[in-house]
Amino acid sequence: DACPSCRMKFLLLQQKYLEYLEDGKVLEALQVLRAELTPLKYNTERIHILSGYLMCSHAEDLRAKAEWEGKGTASRTKLLDKLQTYLPPSVMLPPRRLQTLLKQAVELQRERCLYHNTKLDSGLDSVSLLLDHACSRKQFPCYTQQILTEHCNEVWFCKFSNDGTKLATGSKDTTVIVWHVDTVSTHTLKLMKTLEGHAYGVSYLAWSPDDAYLIACGPDDCSELWLWNVQTGELRTKMSQSHEDSLTSVSWNPDGKRFVTGGQRGQFYQCDLDGNLLDSWEGVRVQCLWCLSDGRTVLASDTHQRIRGYNFEDLTDRNIVQEDHPIMSFTVSKNGRLALLNVATQGVHLWDLQDRVLVRKYQGVTQGFYTIHSCFGGHNEDFIASGSEDHKVYIWHRRSELPIAELTGHTRTVNCVSWNPVLPGLLASASDDGTVRIWGPAPFLDVQDAEGLNGVEC
Repeated sequence: DACPSCRMKFLLLQQKYLEYLEDGKVLEALQVLRAELTPLKYNTERIHILSGYLMCSHAEDLRAKAEWEGKGTASRTKLLDKLQTYLPPSVMLPPRRLQTLLKQAVELQRERCLYHNTKLDSGLDSVSLLLDHACSRKQFPCYTQQILTEHCNEVWFCKFSNDGTKLATGSKDTTVIVWHVDTVSTHTLKLMKTLEGHAYGVSYLAWSPDDAYLIACGPDDCSELWLWNVQTGELRTKMSQSHEDSLTSVSWNPDGKRFVTGGQRGQFYQCDLDGNLLDSWEGVRVQCLWCLSDGRTVLASDTHQRIRGYNFEDLTDRNIVQEDHPIMSFTVSKNGRLALLNVATQGVHLWDLQDRVLVRKYQGVTQGFYTIHSCFGGHNEDFIASGSEDHKVYIWHRRSELPIAELTGHTRTVNCVSWNPVLPGLLASASDDGTVRIWGPAPFLDVQDAEGLNGVEC
């Protein structure tokens, strides 16, 4: 194995040889091959290949056979990069070192930016290096853009569809309203359909993976579950196994052909879209449910202040989360790694489901024994939002325990929040005051704030 200096000499002489050949100086090239390259006694196999290039009839032929860019900046830069690998940084700075450092600095600034809510552009072209990166709070969904007042009683739940084009809201007034979201220009919502007849009120909603169907559940004393066709507004299935049941939570299997539902009276069912019972699990008093993306595991929070994983295929279950107070609701991040819990009297807790550890307790929110639903959201699900009994919406950066925004406007408990999965700057909140508020960036932005944003004037 040759010493580094031999390898470096070889690379330099190879370049010299090829450049002579390209210029048609065959004798000089031959001299380099015989008198300089061969005596190195290094990589004789490569020397045989190089000698074959003497037969090339013209420069194009040489460049093609040698897979070489030809004499000039490109091939010499490549050569320099190769030589670089044999030299310590103290002798020669690694290639594009300054650019690498600047890129790292910009990435670190973005990571530390509490309000950064847009796609990370890894290039340096899109940023100014004159000032440190900082997003303005005005670009963040902290401002009321719309107040939806069509419900005539407490609004218990709200959820954007998976494609972000619709919002469903459920109320004590026995209706579900489906709103259309203008995702292209104004980001405003218009009433699309009202789904009526839920005698107990609607306290939980779940969109099918393809957004074709919507399931509505009621409060504790509701034994019925409603499965609606969203496009037609027709009721596909009204399911009730027994009048004694309590079906208060639901989650779709990722295949879109099945769902699980349950409640605090011990019901835990897996059903098809016609409401036929496929499986049932005895003795689990379900508070909230979530189907994981593996299509087999269902997470269920129960009345023992824990979340367990249930496998309906091999009928195994295991403990995943244990809290000291009742888990009123929970939701899971898109990648299935993190769970966000609303814990009675404690507030919002973030758990790592893989390592089964409590990661963070978020501060500020007022939570008693009401069921409040929080959510992940924003670009890359970097943010967390929750309703609160003090009439506010709280927003945290996922890595920070203190809220970065407290949104005021509701006049009673905020029961539920939902972040639009496609528009990182759009957030909905549902409250006992009978309204749904839509939050977005500030309607009037300074020119530099407004770049790439579409604030809506209410």
